[in-house]
Amino acid sequence: MSETNQDMLVDLDDVKRIREMDSLASIVATENYDLQFREAVEIGGAFEPGRPGSTIHEIVILGTGGGSAVTGGLLRSFLFNQLSQPIVICQGYNIPAYIDEHSLVLVMSHSGNTEEILCMYDQAKAKGAHLISITSGGTLLARSRQDGVESLVVPCDIGHPRRDLGYLFVTAVILLHKLGLIDDKTSELEGVADLFALLREKYRPEIPSERNLAKQIAFRLAWRIPVIYGSSDYYDSVAWRWKNQFGENSKQMSFYNVIPNIHHDEAVGWEAPDEIMRNFHFIILRDNELDRVEVKKRKDVTAKMLKQKQAGITEVDAEGVGVLARMFSLIYLGDFVSLYASICRGIDPTPVGIINLFKKEMAEWSK
Repeated sequence: MSETNQDMLVDLDDVKRIREMDSLASIVATENYDLQFREAVEIGGAFEPGRPGSTIHEIVILGTGGGSAVTGGLLRSFLFNQLSQPIVICQGYNIPAYIDEHSLVLVMSHSGNTEEILCMYDQAKAKGAHLISITSGGTLLARSRQDGVESLVVPCDIGHPRRDLGYLFVTAVILLHKLGLIDDKTSELEGVADLFALLREKYRPEIPSERNLAKQIAFRLAWRIPVIYGSSDYYDSVAWRWKNQFGENSKQMSFYNVIPNIHHDEAVGWEAPDEIMRNFHFIILRDNELDRVEVKKRKDVTAKMLKQKQAGITEVDAEGVGVLARMFSLIYLGDFVSLYASICRGIDPTPVGIINLFKKEMAEWSK
């Protein structure tokens, strides 16, 4: 980072200014993730889905963006070695040909008005799939009720679905249990809420930078392009969440990929000149308990090579008890990092003007 850029950064220990710049309270929402998880457990527990009429062959998530699509990814990562059925994520306008009456389709749109989801909803319904909608309202809820499709209704945070990941993820996990597809995960979900409460005391604005890892990472990458490396199995979707949050919260281009896959293609790109590599800040997500020994070694070698290329690099470790807690410990850190990365550059993290512009352009085009 140049001295000029460094001088432009907002002091992340100026708590009053941080709170003022965060005009729509995204930091407060993040601080309260523990409450959101607990409320979502209650909402999911109160919902009683009907049993599918046919044997389920696959679980299909219709979702887009940092809320519903990432929820599908996290479900797939968390449950990959527990489910007998594959989880498929559809993020466009069309569904796969194999979807039929043996498909459980979770239709996720936080607002209920996502045009891609509504388009795929119609296709899945026409093919006789077992549909359940998870939404806060909008057209999806109205259409689901009209069509007799079960709907799990979650609270609404208008315009900010990325802040409501807990509502979508937790209710979906409980739903899969109630359908007899997985074991009861309530204690693990509550354990994540407990961990959030502990981690909040490490990352909230009142904790000074010298003891606040989230602020330290945000400062390092404020004027660089973040590249997040997770690992297959549990942390591919966690890296995806980090990337999405850098886009929406930090207003930064960022990229993510997965170890060991990068060692078969992307790593060759590290041969770029050092003056190019210095523009990137690499974040390696580690888990000393869950990573295979081969993956640990690959992460060691990755860090060594990137340091030799003069690239910025940060390695972060998962914490907590159990797979789910460890996954969400890194999600929680990443969410705070993305918020601080925005604020330290003088940018309000919540507004997503380009997304709203896309919606406006598409609405005008479709008239």
